[in-house]
Amino acid sequence: MDKNAPIGVFDSGVGGLTVAREIMRQLPEERLIYFGDTARLPYGNKSKKTIIRYSEQIIRFLRTKEVKAIVVACNTASSYALDEVRKIVDVPIIGVINAGARAAVSATKNGKIGVIGTEGTINSGTYAEVLKEMRPGVEVFGKACPLFVPLVEEGLLHDTVTDEIASRYLSVLKEKYIDTLVLGCTHYPLLRSTVARTMGDDVTLINPAYETAVQLKTLLKSMEMNCDGEREIMPGEKYQFFVSDMAEKFCAFATSILPDEVKETIQIDIETY
Repeated sequence: MDKNAPIGVFDSGVGGLTVAREIMRQLPEERLIYFGDTARLPYGNKSKKTIIRYSEQIIRFLRTKEVKAIVVACNTASSYALDEVRKIVDVPIIGVINAGARAAVSATKNGKIGVIGTEGTINSGTYAEVLKEMRPGVEVFGKACPLFVPLVEEGLLHDTVTDEIASRYLSVLKEKYIDTLVLGCTHYPLLRSTVARTMGDDVTLINPAYETAVQLKTLLKSMEMNCDGEREIMPGEKYQFFVSDMAEKFCAFATSILPDEVKETIQIDIETY
């Protein structure tokens, strides 16, 4: 495997850019190829069978780019498809759930952990299963927050409407006296300040996007697969972005949250893979 090959990252849309952003920050020497399935989002209300099919198609696309590792930057796909897609790839592949869960069990003091995510992520029960495997005896309280994703994608990050919806969603978790809350959707770190304000200072927020980038860094180092810088990177080659629809809108959103301007996003027909 080429050490200087890119890392593949995929999500149902733009939320996984929070994972890409953390990878860019923590692994600045690495190349990255991102795919957002903007034609078929959201994943949160799709069946497990459908999510597996979508994930397999995307992985086949990423393999055409000769990636050296793949990050499933989508909590729903990580919940439903990670075990299945591992059977069809010959490169390391990680999701966003284990890293976030590990940070949560380390952070909690009273053993009461909340998880917010899409309906698919919460209904799958994967976070609760993983958390209880890591620390038997913890209490896990899940809450689906389906309106958070469209609020983020409409750019309503700091809006009274978002504040009101956050208050309604999170009130049930406040009643459980949780001391740790996992932001179990890659869109949610963009609402971190709203969630933190709603939950209060006594609740520690866990950002799986950050934790996943840390896990990836450790993985590449352990496999001696870090980029060695010997390959010259051409202009526009370091970070490449692909989507299944709405390339211009994606470009604008990506530019608003990533360190550098995203000048080009290529639209592909993912159904052909």
